[in-house]
Amino acid sequence: MGMADRVTVEVVGFSYSECGPFPCDETRTCGLENCAPYGALKAAFDALQERLRADYGDRVEAKLTLLDSGVPDYVKAIIERESPPLPLVLINGEWRPIGRISVDPIKREIEKALNA
Repeated sequence: MGMADRVTVEVVGFSYSECGPFPCDETRTCGLENCAPYGALKAAFDALQERLRADYGDRVEAKLTLLDSGVPDYVKAIIERESPPLPLVLINGEWRPIGRISVDPIKREIEKALNA
């Protein structure tokens, strides 16, 4: 199996979810600034998408899946199996235990997928 040309980063949560379990603070350990200081999922996703586009161009697609109007079966399966906190971060459809929208761990997973 050669290197993946494209990686999909999918963020799954509710529209009213926060971007992670920690309050947003001035240190921005997540690596994102445009969404501060509120920690809203959609704003954090938009900032992440912008960053990934800048770093990877069209090799990485960022996708936001909101659960407000129902939970897709593949998400139900992950939740039943892993009971992870929201938001979920999926790399090429596989759940990764990152637990928040944070640039460095997401980029590490992208690199692994690109080099797999």
